[in-house]
Amino acid sequence: MAAVAVNGAKLGTASQAYLESRAVSDTKVLISDLCRQFYNLGWVSGTGGSITIKVHDDSVPKPQQLVVMSPSGVQKERMLPEDMYVLSPNGSILCTPSPKPYPHKPPKCSDCGPLFMKAYEMRNAGAVIHSHGIESCLVTMINPLAKEFRITHMEMIKGIQGHGYYDELVVPIIENTAYEYELTESLAKAIEAYPKTTAVLVRNHGIYIWGDSWISAKTQAECYHYLFDAAIKLNQLGLDPSTPIHGPIQNVKGVLGSGIHRNISVKAGTAASDNKSGPSQRCIVLDIEGTTTPISFVTDVLFPYARNNVGRHLSATYDTAETQDDIKLLCSQVQDDLEKGVFGSVPIPLDDVGKEEVIAALVANVESMIKADRKITALKQLQGHIWRTGYEKNELEGVVFEDVPEALKKWHDSGIKVYIYSSGSRLAQRLIFGNSNYGDLREYLSGFFDTTVGNKRESSSYAEIVQSVGVDKPSQVLFVTDVFQEAVAAKEAGLEVIVSIRPGNGPLPENHGFRTINSFAEI
Repeated sequence: MAAVAVNGAKLGTASQAYLESRAVSDTKVLISDLCRQFYNLGWVSGTGGSITIKVHDDSVPKPQQLVVMSPSGVQKERMLPEDMYVLSPNGSILCTPSPKPYPHKPPKCSDCGPLFMKAYEMRNAGAVIHSHGIESCLVTMINPLAKEFRITHMEMIKGIQGHGYYDELVVPIIENTAYEYELTESLAKAIEAYPKTTAVLVRNHGIYIWGDSWISAKTQAECYHYLFDAAIKLNQLGLDPSTPIHGPIQNVKGVLGSGIHRNISVKAGTAASDNKSGPSQRCIVLDIEGTTTPISFVTDVLFPYARNNVGRHLSATYDTAETQDDIKLLCSQVQDDLEKGVFGSVPIPLDDVGKEEVIAALVANVESMIKADRKITALKQLQGHIWRTGYEKNELEGVVFEDVPEALKKWHDSGIKVYIYSSGSRLAQRLIFGNSNYGDLREYLSGFFDTTVGNKRESSSYAEIVQSVGVDKPSQVLFVTDVFQEAVAAKEAGLEVIVSIRPGNGPLPENHGFRTINSFAEI
């Protein structure tokens, strides 16, 4: 076989061997097998849909690996390995399948090609699946105005990279076009706008799903289709898949509410029972991020500081009892992550291999946890200790909105106890309020709660807080948050709830049914 041009240069002997390697042949066989399976699942019927996989070779970095892609316009369940295209890392065709006799059409590279390459380029994917499964099509049609699919508290969410049972799964929806390649720009924008997503839905069409390997992509595709089917069936039963208890879809002024039936925009704050009087509560519990403090302070200041100082902190404090406790907790979490196949987890070696190797593995795991914004105690505890050093060195200063200090003082002086409940550790919470841009505000706070009382999206966590603050009934506690799922969980526990609208906060579901405020002065 002659040398083949890739990226303007000819493949050398090693690359030519790679092109003719067993790995490429095995990948072709794998794709033909998967397409038969996907056909039986209804994902690639009528010649629609496609799959592409990078050819794994330990000696070749993933961005430089060859790509094998199923062809367009062919019967997917009858494809053979020799029917596959082989592409260079930048998408140029290296190998084209031979034509077949009538009634077969001439071979054609999939129109999905540019979209697949975007997932490879922007997410360093190892495989991408394009499915026409009916669930992925119907779920985009229930509300023709929705720009996202949302679901929470379903076991199969755990099969989606970076998600757990309590998390809300959000999948962006883009509009279909006459030709598939025309979707490339909108898909790229969706990938950029939703850094946590591993899929993009195309209305009235299907879905693109990627993973770091073909196993990851296939597993997630199965979970996505299951969740779409579950959401459709819940909706048919009048139940809301986007709330933790999946209760009846609420009807606000004749409009179906917080579930998929979101088709009329209701101005934020028009709750079914809009309580605008002063607080009758004995206690107020405040979220931090997006409520007392700008989200940007956490994402642009605290998280980068922790990420950039993990190695330095662990090296400087490695032998202390506190850091050894942090490491023990991290090791336990990483072991659990490895057993569950959590993306980004790497094994942590034993101490006898040397401190540097242990720290390097810890840093890799922590960086992955921070990138995924995981709400786990092991991460939050270590972050708190790193931030403490930053505050002590005057490298960090806590930030709260300008209305917060006056409100805290007012509530404190009137005898209302104020508590903080955040996914950040209690230490991290005390550091923000003890070193804020308005001075030490801790004198106005009665206590701090973190995820040791439970997940913030579970009603049992708020029931636990109610027991701790010593009120007669849950309605004597007011909870203020910017997160819809937290508001729902607190309301289920019987607390009064207000949703905080601050600059930089994410959008709320339409018809959410909660009172909203832009400043604590409104409480």
